[in-house]
Amino acid sequence: MQVRSKIWVEVGGEPVFGRGRRFLLEAIDKHGSITRAAREINISYRRAWSYINAMEERLGIGLVERHTGGKNGGGAVLTDEARRFLEKYALLEEGVRELVDEKFKNIFTGERDV
Repeated sequence: MQVRSKIWVEVGGEPVFGRGRRFLLEAIDKHGSITRAAREINISYRRAWSYINAMEERLGIGLVERHTGGKNGGGAVLTDEARRFLEKYALLEEGVRELVDEKFKNIFTGERDV
């Protein structure tokens, strides 16, 4: 038996960041392209743009630097702020996972009567 949990960040009651959007930013970082990132996580390019714009607006920081096409083509890279945010989010996820795992263990291994 295992326990699973989800965590996401909301601003003004609106979801702004969670696992799916983390995957999007990580894929952009990996591929240097919003198109390829969207393809990797199985969403449309339009939806990827929508997520990026919503995250940037609600968080109040730039996450992705876009470079339009041209001779060498376009691309996208994460900003330093995006990298810091991803690092903090990873620490938060790990901390929550540790707490949930410990609580699960305490409750379901008989250390606490249910």
